Amino acid sequence: MKIRSYRAQDEEAVIALWKQCDLLRPWNDPVRDIERKMGEQPELFLIGELDGTVMATAMAGFDGHRAWVYYLAVAPSHRQRSYGRALMERIEERLRERGCPKVNLLVRSSNRQVLDFYHRLGYRQDDVVCLGRRLIPD
Repeated sequence: MKIRSYRAQDEEAVIALWKQCDLLRPWNDPVRDIERKMGEQPELFLIGELDGTVMATAMAGFDGHRAWVYYLAVAPSHRQRSYGRALMERIEERLRERGCPKVNLLVRSSNRQVLDFYHRLGYRQDDVVCLGRRLIPD
């Protein structure tokens, strides 16, 4: 897998991948999410590509205190080959270069397979409750 930065011509393939991986929700417009990311730290939006085809993504953001990872996706036909691990390693590397001390991410509590994946990478559940409030409806 070749890991590279997101390019505008990837949009359709990225959104199709996110749909295939069941990452999209009605309250999050993926086009707007991509537009917003491209306006802030676009170098933290990575694409995994095989034979010219987008088959994995990872998006991160760092606010100077903590980083968050979003939209880690690997096409179902390419799972169990360490592509997700490779993307997370690259994201973590880029965050370390910025002096980022901690990475957070959100996983739906019902998604046991993904929770197990992150546990294998050394991620642990923090003793916190995640709260949110939408400021701009999509």
